[in-house]
Amino acid sequence: MNAVVTAHAYFNDSQRQANKDADVISGLNVLCIINEPIAAAIAYGLDKKATRVGEKNVLTFDLGGGIFDVSLLTIEEGIYEVKSTAGDTHYNPCQIP
Repeated sequence: MNAVVTAHAYFNDSQRQANKDADVISGLNVLCIINEPIAAAIAYGLDKKATRVGEKNVLTFDLGGGIFDVSLLTIEEGIYEVKSTAGDTHYNPCQIP
């Protein structure tokens, strides 16, 4: 079965490879790996019709499971462009007051 899978935005190459290896072991043919915040932005835009002409800026957050990712994208006429991504793969949720 073909699949597009997600990974945390700030995963390094070895973490992404481990993710892909686990997917292959489970019987998936991984076509590509995309960042989770990017996947969220794509899903957000699938059912939206432009209410204004031009570029929209989208800021996505992924907080949970020891991960905190942030991505900034622009969306214009169905084209998604990642402007910036950052995060922490070793985030401790206990740090939140």
